[in-house]
Amino acid sequence: MNDMIFKTAFALAQEAFAADEVPVGAVVFNTSTGEIIAAERNRTEEYQSPLAHAEILAIHAACATTRQKRLTGYSLFVTLEPCTMCAGAIAWARLDALYFGAYDPKTGAVEQGPCVFTHPQTHHKITVHGGFHADECGLLMTRFFQQKRKKD
Repeated sequence: MNDMIFKTAFALAQEAFAADEVPVGAVVFNTSTGEIIAAERNRTEEYQSPLAHAEILAIHAACATTRQKRLTGYSLFVTLEPCTMCAGAIAWARLDALYFGAYDPKTGAVEQGPCVFTHPQTHHKITVHGGFHADECGLLMTRFFQQKRKKD
């Protein structure tokens, strides 16, 4: 995974922060070339939908771009460890690999909680690489929730 992929995802997370969304950015890229084919941010407030997570939106856009329901040959970078819903979507999309930034001890489902990709019922096993720029991604999340607590 190259640095441009991280920078794109992190910029989207910052954009989400500015829009008062949980600051998560996701990028789907060609595993071999690193070419970005889809990039999104959280939009749950904007769309008023619990399904509008960055990963779901990026996978949807990548499928539309490739005109395929399976994204074999592509990988995903996301700034936060995916939740159960997103981990399931990643498995169903059959992405090659998942790279993520900050660990999520509360709702993460990859290396925390249900550990979706190591669960025997998960039909597609994916290569997982966690902790890329974890401090930077985690700090953005911490700042966001500190700001939210001050408003309430």
